[in-house]
Amino acid sequence: MEKKSAVGNILIIIAGLFWGSMGIFVRHLNGLGFTSIQVACLRLTVAGILFALILLIKDPKGFKISPRDIPLFLALGLVSILFFTCCYFTAIRLMTMSTAAILLYTSPIWVMILAIIFLKEKITLQKIIALILAFAGCVLVSGFGGKVSVTGILVGLGSGLGYGLYSIFGTFALKKYSPLTVTCYTFLIAGLGSIVVSDPVDLAAKISSVDNKLSLFGFVLLTSVVTAVIPFLLYTLGLNMTTAGKAAVLATVEPAAATLFGFFVMKETVGPVAIAGIILVFAAIIILSVGKRE
Repeated sequence: MEKKSAVGNILIIIAGLFWGSMGIFVRHLNGLGFTSIQVACLRLTVAGILFALILLIKDPKGFKISPRDIPLFLALGLVSILFFTCCYFTAIRLMTMSTAAILLYTSPIWVMILAIIFLKEKITLQKIIALILAFAGCVLVSGFGGKVSVTGILVGLGSGLGYGLYSIFGTFALKKYSPLTVTCYTFLIAGLGSIVVSDPVDLAAKISSVDNKLSLFGFVLLTSVVTAVIPFLLYTLGLNMTTAGKAAVLATVEPAAATLFGFFVMKETVGPVAIAGIILVFAAIIILSVGKRE
């Protein structure tokens, strides 16, 4: 059991590293004129199709789900993934990206609270220390600052809640279905929902105006594979091997990874405060990974 939990921890950390590369892809697509919500729509929709193709090849029977579980999958796709995406990009519009990122990474706190209430998980000193270190690290990495509005705080906290709910809903879904079935239906539903909120007429016009559509499709495909298909499969597999609370904290490696990608790929500067934040995030991961078995 302990070995299985360790493998789960590693899978979740790797997923966080893949998620950390998202800014590279989003910036390129933003540069082509797509809004952040439209980028999210392209990513979610293509990822949903890819997950469906993978499930069709590997386990066609995996498409079969109980009608009574449809609300659970709707919650995963709409209440978690789509809700989190819309809240997060709204927070970015209303506040600085650093402040929005801090509020997004309140997700481990939400997960800890919800996991205690609904999953009957125990709160331990190890988890509390890891949470404090992880959140403090996210604050330092993001570089807190800028004007904050009440609406911005609410949607920012909403993004953290939606992000965290994937661990909660996912834990229930994984008791009955394979990780591939869970991710497939989650993204198909989120993709369909995202089409509604992405101004589809404007999105279609922008796609039509792109000269090299094959190049655009290839990049969107790469974006979906690197920032959605691979990390969500790894995260869902990892979630099946460890607790929801621990998974949420381990995933906070993402902002640290994003900072490193920004420094090495996008040539962004990384100050001593951000470096200190990265160290705190990794310290939280080490505490969870090598701590006493729960």
